[in-house]
Amino acid sequence: MNTFIQKLKDFNELVAFSHSIFSLPFIFIAMVVSANGWFGWGLLVLGLFAALSARNFAMGLNRYLDRDIDALNPRTINRPSVDGRVKPEHILAFTILNASIFVVVAYFVNNLAFILSIPILFIIGSYSYFKRFSFLAHIILGVSLALAPLAGVVAVSETIYLWTIYLSIGVMFWVAGFDLLYSLQDIEVDKELGLHSIPSKFGAKKTFLISKLFHTLTIIFWLLFVIEANLGIFAYVALVFGALMLSYEHYLVNKDFCKIDRAFFTINGYLGIVFFICIVIDIFIG
Repeated sequence: MNTFIQKLKDFNELVAFSHSIFSLPFIFIAMVVSANGWFGWGLLVLGLFAALSARNFAMGLNRYLDRDIDALNPRTINRPSVDGRVKPEHILAFTILNASIFVVVAYFVNNLAFILSIPILFIIGSYSYFKRFSFLAHIILGVSLALAPLAGVVAVSETIYLWTIYLSIGVMFWVAGFDLLYSLQDIEVDKELGLHSIPSKFGAKKTFLISKLFHTLTIIFWLLFVIEANLGIFAYVALVFGALMLSYEHYLVNKDFCKIDRAFFTINGYLGIVFFICIVIDIFIG
């Protein structure tokens, strides 16, 4: 039993399960707005399984493909995929299992979700390859998480609205923007290993500027989402809170690189949760 529990802990560390907090609020924001209220327990369960299995697939594939790179980076050398706690064949099996779960769940959601399931897996699985030849990998990561609200709307309405596109583009720039800040930790390693990233190509100063641009675009597109979806005062509160949190994130990282983890995990985690709560209040009470 102890061995089994330890393996669960190793896999939890492998895929950084707690980071699911970034995508989950926005898939459910899209579902609540699309349904104009409660969308049902069935879709809640299916949405959870779809979101978690898709993310586990993406993270598992990333860890499997990046074993050689992670072994050369001091920041990632202690990952379970590198230090031997989780064997490569087990990571691959875990990845295939989660891809299968995602497709099966999509089948039970609706026809459009099932049709889109394979293309979605292809997109979210491509991130690991992009950083080997293009600094646009940050955008690909953003696109991967931006699929969450699109999937949420498809699950509820089996269609895609204009406000969904605005919400998703905002998520894309949000994720790409904070991934740029997070990647500042690996500038020298990326240069040594010949990996492509905006920090290694343009330097820290320009990376800060690009990240600020991305996060400005985030607020702009989320504003368009609020307007197009005809949301109320609490949605605008969410926007103001989001802008303040992103500004604080840039302040922290610009002041001290050692606070990148705090900015990446804590601030962005709270942003997603509070944004979701405000939208739910707006739909049900506003």
